[in-house]
Amino acid sequence: MVLEKALAECRERGFLGKNIFGSGFDFDITVARGAGAYICGEETGLIESIEGKRGQPRVKPPFPAVIGAFGGPTVVQNVETLTCVPLIINNGAEWFKSFGSPKNTGPKLYCVSGTVKKPGVYEFPMGITIKELVFDHCGGVPDGRTLKAVIPGGASAPMLTADEIDIPLNFDALMKAGSMLGSAGIIVLDDSVCIVDAVWRLSKFFAHESCGQCTPCREGTNWLESILDRIERGGGRASDPDLLLDMSDNIGGKSLCALGDAAIGPVISSVKKFRSEYMHHIEQKSCLPETRRYRRLEMPVAAH
Repeated sequence: MVLEKALAECRERGFLGKNIFGSGFDFDITVARGAGAYICGEETGLIESIEGKRGQPRVKPPFPAVIGAFGGPTVVQNVETLTCVPLIINNGAEWFKSFGSPKNTGPKLYCVSGTVKKPGVYEFPMGITIKELVFDHCGGVPDGRTLKAVIPGGASAPMLTADEIDIPLNFDALMKAGSMLGSAGIIVLDDSVCIVDAVWRLSKFFAHESCGQCTPCREGTNWLESILDRIERGGGRASDPDLLLDMSDNIGGKSLCALGDAAIGPVISSVKKFRSEYMHHIEQKSCLPETRRYRRLEMPVAAH
């Protein structure tokens, strides 16, 4: 409702609509309300939803720039990108490029959540290090705990250990480190967090949000959740960590859209970097002692 009122005011003042400021140029904005499906963050799933269809990704090619919304060429951008356009127009490209690092320029919004003293949305030139953002600006981890891991780019980004965070928060550096900047949704995990439980929760989310259109994602995400659920409840098997990696290999690069690849990022990185925690779950049928406030082991083990 607030957005619609703002757009109506812009039309009254001549910023939107027909013949803007007598220039002969027509431009308007239409707001389409979504139902909150994660899959509609995929560009063709978004277009399908705007057209009134079920939000499912399309087979590509053709790409949206050729055949997009209602059959016409369509450019899909996010709001953060569009807000940079007037800054570049008003101040020039060189001014914009003065922020950040080469090939990774401009300001960036970093949304920090998890076990930090001061979570929130922070704006910095692209390239501030994870370590500086978490400890200098977010106050570090609370209650005298120690940092355990950071997920730097939203739920789908492979996690980094505490020893790997002195790197710039930009696309190239994180890709080189084996993760990604993604949405810049930074999730901080201290040593009170059970890695297995955290990854189970992420896998549960991806299994729920899969549109079910393609087999690798539909079946694979559910199996990942099931295996992680079994481990977390105390019914894990010694072969499960390798089974998770094998299943992830059967999903990655084989799904219709990137949701399958997104689902395996936390799984692969956690098994490779925190295998000992998985084995503790399997052998001791419990979380690590310092993480037991997250235990779900009082619930019965599901049969898988």
